[in-house]
Amino acid sequence: MLTALLLTLLSYSPPSQEKAPSAPAAATLGTGAHQYRWVAGWLEQPGGKELGNTHGGIAFDAKGNLYFNTDTERAVMVYDEKGKYLRSFGPELAGGVHGMVIRKEGDAEFLYLVHTGKGELQKRKLDGELVWALPCPVESSKYEGGAGYHPTGIAIGPKGELFVADGYGKGFVHRFDAERKYLGSFGGPGNEPGKFQTPHGIAVDTRTDPPTLLVADRENHRLQRFDFEGRHLGVIEGFRRPCSVDVQGEFALVADLAGRVTILNAKNEVFTHIGDNPNEGLRAQNGVPREQWQDGCFTAPHFAKWDSKGNLYVLDWNYLGRVTKLERVR
Repeated sequence: MLTALLLTLLSYSPPSQEKAPSAPAAATLGTGAHQYRWVAGWLEQPGGKELGNTHGGIAFDAKGNLYFNTDTERAVMVYDEKGKYLRSFGPELAGGVHGMVIRKEGDAEFLYLVHTGKGELQKRKLDGELVWALPCPVESSKYEGGAGYHPTGIAIGPKGELFVADGYGKGFVHRFDAERKYLGSFGGPGNEPGKFQTPHGIAVDTRTDPPTLLVADRENHRLQRFDFEGRHLGVIEGFRRPCSVDVQGEFALVADLAGRVTILNAKNEVFTHIGDNPNEGLRAQNGVPREQWQDGCFTAPHFAKWDSKGNLYVLDWNYLGRVTKLERVR
């Protein structure tokens, strides 16, 4: 079975050379309780250089600082909420950081990340210092000799439970307790409910009591719901290629690689789409040059997340690096 990473590379085609239809930069995107203003030119480029390929995740610390990934030696980049560059770390992580979560533990905050190439879940301090690394769960009997493990997503439960989605590998979600003890796995390749074709992103859904899991089952074009034991609870249809999920209040946010971001209401119905790119030739394409970017339109949303103020940040999968801020206006 080809890994989802190979499928992604094989499915790549050069972007359309026609210009993207322009979207009014000043227009309000979204509707109702979710309306946003696209903030143009907000992110500082260190040394005036391009960020480099943005193919990872987004997280925020308690100060509101933004953390996101590139495939360069600046694997984790840190900015303040106004877009000022603060620092970066992780030359040893270049080309593989994919999903991140920041969690407060006692008086300190820690960054949890997965690395597709190293096949690890890592816990680090916010300055980048490594605390521990959790390798392939060979006890799952899914990986002969530890091969084929390429995790893409991480979620942490309220008691420190760890959930790792092997989106570019064997297609399972693995469960660990707060002490990193392996508890079990669920999913695996397939199209039927409970199975996956690229479980790319994963999040804890705090809208349910008790909390549950949402998995972005990308190449099956859906989200799937599970309890913390891995029991299947349901399917949410209607996506193109969902990559990540974030939850805030009664709403869920889905980054769809095929050119848009979707917000779901408490019933998991579509509340609004944001930044939908009308040019299909520019959707889910890594090689879209800067001159074909348009304010108000995404090309390949790989990760989307709200900050504590409800502002929306979107990381497009793009070889130059594209991170967009949308300011909440309502």
